[in-house]
Amino acid sequence: MSKIIAILAQSAAAFAARFGVARIMAAILLTALSGVAAFGLAPGTTTEIVPTQRITRDLVQPKIAALAVDDTYWREELVRRGDTLGAILARLDVDDVAAQRFLRTDARARLLYQLRPGKALRVRTDADGRVLSLRYPSQDGEVLAIDRVGGDFSVRSMHPETAVSLELRASEVRSSLFAAADAVELPDAVTSQLADIFSGDIDFLHDLRRGDRFSVLYEMRRGEGDPVAGQIIAAEFVNKGVTYRAFLWRSSDGTDGYCDEGGRSLRKAFLRSPVAFTRITSGFSLARFHPFLHSWRAHKGVDFAAPSGTPVRAAGNGKVTVAGWQTGYGNVIMLQHGASYSTVYAHLSRFAPEVKRGMRVTQGEVIGYVGMTGWATGPHLHYEFRVDNVQKNPLTIALPDAQPVPAAQRAAYAAQIAPLSEELALGRGMVFAGGE
Repeated sequence: MSKIIAILAQSAAAFAARFGVARIMAAILLTALSGVAAFGLAPGTTTEIVPTQRITRDLVQPKIAALAVDDTYWREELVRRGDTLGAILARLDVDDVAAQRFLRTDARARLLYQLRPGKALRVRTDADGRVLSLRYPSQDGEVLAIDRVGGDFSVRSMHPETAVSLELRASEVRSSLFAAADAVELPDAVTSQLADIFSGDIDFLHDLRRGDRFSVLYEMRRGEGDPVAGQIIAAEFVNKGVTYRAFLWRSSDGTDGYCDEGGRSLRKAFLRSPVAFTRITSGFSLARFHPFLHSWRAHKGVDFAAPSGTPVRAAGNGKVTVAGWQTGYGNVIMLQHGASYSTVYAHLSRFAPEVKRGMRVTQGEVIGYVGMTGWATGPHLHYEFRVDNVQKNPLTIALPDAQPVPAAQRAAYAAQIAPLSEELALGRGMVFAGGE
């Protein structure tokens, strides 16, 4: 072993004498940087000398451009009860006499003196607290926009910039549809849409059962002002063990509607009820004691109790044949739907604007408002459904379907609803996991 050490020492000395200590250190450093650790050399190994050259160059120091810094700030404050515009601007750190004078004296900015608690006032200021822009939502869904232009201010009404997202809610009915919806914070507007979509298959006045469940995927629009619920994109409702599904389909001509998985339209040609969420006080009967005439006679319609002023909707697409006063019916509207079908809406308090004989209406369009005109003892809608001018029970008659997705568009429809079906399945799992 001592002989081996002596031989290595002699070799190292000879190597150093020939190449110099500096080159040996450079070789060791190169080996370390290459990630290779050499613990020994195989017999007969030769080391090639790699030529090197030192180059020195002066580098020009790069010029770093100054960053453009936006020294303006958007701040937002919610209006509190009893707030004044001056108090809100003070909380927003506004220090701008010219802006406050303009807001106080310009008639176009008067909306800011009708502040509503809970609404948000947004202001963009510079570092000195000067107002550059101001935004406040108006009652009609628009946004009051005030911007500084030079030394003056411009005022305009603008559509709010919105971001649309999809939200999924699922719940189980334990007492009522609206209670189940409230339990998962589903907006009332979406709940009403849900009932409308499935109203052709489910009578929400009589068919709803404890244990029924639903999943709904809908649009939510967020921007200036409060979030606004939009249109339902897909929904599922399980009623008495039967599953119904609906998917929004926009056809090539721009019209839209809801269809099931096979492309069949969920919308019937007629609504079961022309008023939303009311109770029936008198059903279709061939013998009923009339509360006004105090005699037994046929009641060939359905009476829906509702507060005066409740909107009444057209049960189907049609043409107005009567819009006026008739004894007994009071203010009444009659619609003709094609050759065979017609509907009657009686005891109205008033007609919707522009409704007159000869005009065409679409299904769901508001045509009048509940009242108690004619032979009525309380506010309600008397509704008749006629086939060849013969009254039929609108709650039990088989209603015709609307047009399905055209055959040429079925493939596109199937591709569109595939991911939506997966979302509804996710909502179904939320309910089974105790989502309510």
